[in-house]
Amino acid sequence: MKATIERATLLRCLSHVQSVVERRNTIPILSNVLIDADAAGSLKVMATDLDLQVVENMAAASVDTPGAITVSAHLLFDIARKLPDGSQVSLETADNRMTVKAGRSRFQLPTLPRDDFPMIAEGDLPTSFELPAKLLAEMIDRTRFAISTEETRYYLNGIFLHVSEEDKPVLKAAATDGHRLARFTLDRPDGAEGMPDVIVPRKAVAELRKLLDESMEGNVQIDLSASKIRFTLGGEGGVILTSKLIDGTFPDYSRVIPTGNDKLLKLDPRSFFEGVDRVATIATEKTRAVKMGVDKDKVTLSVTSPDNGTAAEEIAADYGAEALEIGFNANYLKDILAQIDSDTVELHLADAGAPTLIRKDDNSPALYVLMPMRV
Repeated sequence: MKATIERATLLRCLSHVQSVVERRNTIPILSNVLIDADAAGSLKVMATDLDLQVVENMAAASVDTPGAITVSAHLLFDIARKLPDGSQVSLETADNRMTVKAGRSRFQLPTLPRDDFPMIAEGDLPTSFELPAKLLAEMIDRTRFAISTEETRYYLNGIFLHVSEEDKPVLKAAATDGHRLARFTLDRPDGAEGMPDVIVPRKAVAELRKLLDESMEGNVQIDLSASKIRFTLGGEGGVILTSKLIDGTFPDYSRVIPTGNDKLLKLDPRSFFEGVDRVATIATEKTRAVKMGVDKDKVTLSVTSPDNGTAAEEIAADYGAEALEIGFNANYLKDILAQIDSDTVELHLADAGAPTLIRKDDNSPALYVLMPMRV
C-alpha cells in the first residue's frame, strides 16, 4: 500500500476512530486501526473493541498502490498530531512495516496483517429511520448523565430506546441509576414503528455524541436489530458507528414516575443550582445530602456536616402548598438542574419520602425523577 493524505484530514479521521481503541489490550490487533486504500483514491479507516466499531472514509491526495494494513491507533494519532500543519503525509507499507513520511520526518511502525482484524458482523438490521443530528445530540445530553456505572446492574449501563403509543406514537430514551431517572420523548420517526426495545451501551453513546459535534447540520441514519445498532453520520463517505446492544431487560421505569405529586414548586434553575452548589461546599463524601425547607414562596437550603460545620441559603420561589422538608443528593440535583435551559424549573413534590418529578414545564420533552435522601 502507498498513499498520500493531508495531515488535517488524517488527524480528524484518526481522532474519531482512535478513541474507540482501549489503551490496554490483551489482543494486540485490537490496539490497531485498519487502513484500507482503494484505487479510486479513498482511504477507509476502521477501529474496534469487539463491541463497538467505527469506520470512516476520507479522500486521499493520491493512492499509488491500493492495499490494506493495520497499525497502532494511538501511535499513528500521536504522530499525526505532532506533524507540521499543512503537511502531506505519505503512508507506505513493506515487510511488516509502515513508513510514515511528512516533510523531513520519517517514522517506521510495526504492522499486523489485515486478515487478523476482527469485524462486527451486523447481520440483518430490519428497523431503519432518520433523526436530525441536533435532536439526537439533545436526546443524549438530556439523559446520559443518569446512566448507571454499576457493572453488576449491567442492564442499566446504557440508554434505553423504545417506542410507545400514547396520545400519539412516540420514541422515548431513558436512563437511570436507581437514584435518578432521565427520560426524553420525541415524535416517533417514520420507520421506527415495531422497533424492538434496545439498550445502547454507555461507551457507544459517548463515542456517538463526540461524532455528532462535527455533523450537527444533517440527519443521522439509524439501523437496528434486537442485538446491534448502526449510526451513519454525514451520508455517503461519512462515519459509521456500529455497536452491540446490551443483552438485558431494562426495568419498567414508568412505575417510578410519580403522577400524584400535588405540591408544585417553581424556581429559577440557575440561582437554585448555584445555591445548592454553594451550601454543598461543606458537605463531605458521607453527607452529600442537601436539605430543602420549602415554605411559602421561599426555599431554605441547608447542609450540616459533623466535620465542616453548617451552611444555609434562602432562595425566592413560587410555592403555595403546605411547608415541607426534603433532602436530596446535591450532585444528582445539580446534574438535573444543569439540563434545564429556561427561566423556571418545576419540582412536583409529594412528601419527604416520595420521588420528586422535575421538569421545565408540561410541554418539555425531558422529564426527571429524583429519589429523596434522609437528612
